[in-house]
Amino acid sequence: HDPEIRKKVFIAKGRIPKLTNFTQSILKPGQSCPSHAHPDMCEVYLVESGEGRMFLNGQEIMLRQGDCLIVDPGEEHSLQNFSPIDDLLLTYFGIEE
Repeated sequence: HDPEIRKKVFIAKGRIPKLTNFTQSILKPGQSCPSHAHPDMCEVYLVESGEGRMFLNGQEIMLRQGDCLIVDPGEEHSLQNFSPIDDLLLTYFGIEE
């Protein structure tokens, strides 16, 4: 959602039924993804390295290496790398309902 966030798409939409993407993103220190929701898609995030925070329906959730988080369809969410020095590396995928 933010063109400044570096992304690598492993599997694009259309390759596997209902899979919208299988992607890895790097959020640089201080970088964030704005709040948004997907009405018909579930997302699963795995924190590969770094620390960040997800705001999910107004609740702050701290994320650390090894954490896995599911965002259900319609849930408002945003993501932030609050580290002043370390990248936040995420692998994630989306599945349409």
